[in-house]
Amino acid sequence: MRVIVAEDSTLLREGLVRLLVDEGHDVIASVSDADALLDAVERDRPDVVVTDVRMPPDHSDEGLRAALTIRGRWPEVAVLVLSQYVENRYAAELISGSVGRVGYLLKDRVAQVDEFLDALNRVADGGTAFDPEVVRQLLSRTTRSNPLERLTPRERDVLELMAQGLTNARISADLYISVSSTEKHANAIFDKLGLANSSGVSRRVTAVVAYLRT
Repeated sequence: MRVIVAEDSTLLREGLVRLLVDEGHDVIASVSDADALLDAVERDRPDVVVTDVRMPPDHSDEGLRAALTIRGRWPEVAVLVLSQYVENRYAAELISGSVGRVGYLLKDRVAQVDEFLDALNRVADGGTAFDPEVVRQLLSRTTRSNPLERLTPRERDVLELMAQGLTNARISADLYISVSSTEKHANAIFDKLGLANSSGVSRRVTAVVAYLRT
C-alpha cells in the first residue's frame, strides 16, 4: 500500500519508514510536521497515513488535528494515529466522524511489530484499530446514566474488543467462546443500546461510536 509517515522524531520516523518498506509497502512521503503532512496528502493521496500526535511548532495536538482534517477532506484515506498518551476526546472524535479507516495506537504498541502491522492493515481495509489501553480508558468514563451500564460484563468485553476493530472470529478467540456466542452477545448489545437493524446502517459501527462518545 502507499503510505505517508508523519513523525517529528527523525529516529522513529526513519524506523517506521524502514519497517514499512521491508514489509513491501511504498512510503511515498515522510514528513516532520502537520502542515507538510496535509500538503503531502493533498498532493499524493495515499492509502494510509501514519501520524504522531505531537509535532511542531507547539508539540501539542497538531498531528491529531491534521488527522481529523484528513478524515474530513479525504475520507478515502485511512489514518493510524500514534501517541505517547491517551487523548480520549480526540480518539472518540476520530471514530465518530466516520464508519472506519481509523486507528489510534500507543507508541509502545509499535514495538510489537506484528500488532502494529495488523492495525495498519485493518485501517487500510476500512476497519478500526484502537489500542486496548485507549479502549479501557474510554470505558472507564462511563457513568450510571449511560446506556452502556445496562450491558453485562461479558457484553462489555465484547464491545471493548469491537472498539479495537476485531472481527467476531477474533473476539471469539480472544474470549475463548464460540462465534455463535459472540454473535448473541453482539445482538444483545445492539438491543440494549436501542440500535435497530436498519438497511444501510452498521449497528456495529454505531455501537462503537456510542461507546467512544461516552
